[in-house]
Amino acid sequence: MTAGAVLSAEGIVAGYGELEVLHGVSVSVAPGEAVCIIGPNGAGKSTLLRAVFGLIPVRGGRVLLEGADVTNQAPDRLVAAGLAFVPQIQNVFPNLTVVENLEMGGFRKPAGLSDRVARAQDMFPVLRTRAREKAGRLSGGERQMVAIARALVSDPKLLLLDEPTAALAQAVQETVFKTVREIADSGVPVLLVEQNAKKALAACDRGVVLDQGVNRFEGTGLDLLADERVARLYLGKRQEGGPEVAAPEGSAAAEGP
Repeated sequence: MTAGAVLSAEGIVAGYGELEVLHGVSVSVAPGEAVCIIGPNGAGKSTLLRAVFGLIPVRGGRVLLEGADVTNQAPDRLVAAGLAFVPQIQNVFPNLTVVENLEMGGFRKPAGLSDRVARAQDMFPVLRTRAREKAGRLSGGERQMVAIARALVSDPKLLLLDEPTAALAQAVQETVFKTVREIADSGVPVLLVEQNAKKALAACDRGVVLDQGVNRFEGTGLDLLADERVARLYLGKRQEGGPEVAAPEGSAAAEGP
């Protein structure tokens, strides 16, 4: 385990059915850190989060939360242990109001719930003005804010975010990355998967590059942004309003760190 890490995923092997997607992936998150996982489509980024959160079985390796082995524990037990996970889609209760969504985040810890809801609304002021609006009527960006805020109301030890800026307008993406930084600085470490690799690396303390289910590069966000190999393979030109161009399949395997 990485000394002092809140989360340490070590040598994770996982997949779906007979398909093995992750072949010994490792990542750690220290207190106060924001760490992003980047890489081409199909690299295993979201699979890693699902394995950490107990949504798919870990076939090899282990997951440690503050030094305790939580490998393959059920998601509800992981929530009770202090993990919060925000999936990319279907991450709000559309028929509940904004404030009801936030309150759902604290059902396991009712003591101090109103204070935690208020702090979440302070972080996302628009949620206070839309408090009685049903979440299903909100914009995509507002729903993402509700999902992240609800996770924070659970008072987590670590926040897992799966592609939080997917399909969001540029201005909303900026808000999300700014908020990720604020969350980590407030004392809740963050591990996020992102396709918007450049902005994620700029906002995060460290980055991990996955390709074909293995670790390829790791370093500070600024170091990875400045690395010519990472830039060439994973930080392709981005068309206005479009997704980043992924590296050709197999390219990193040929290049190596």
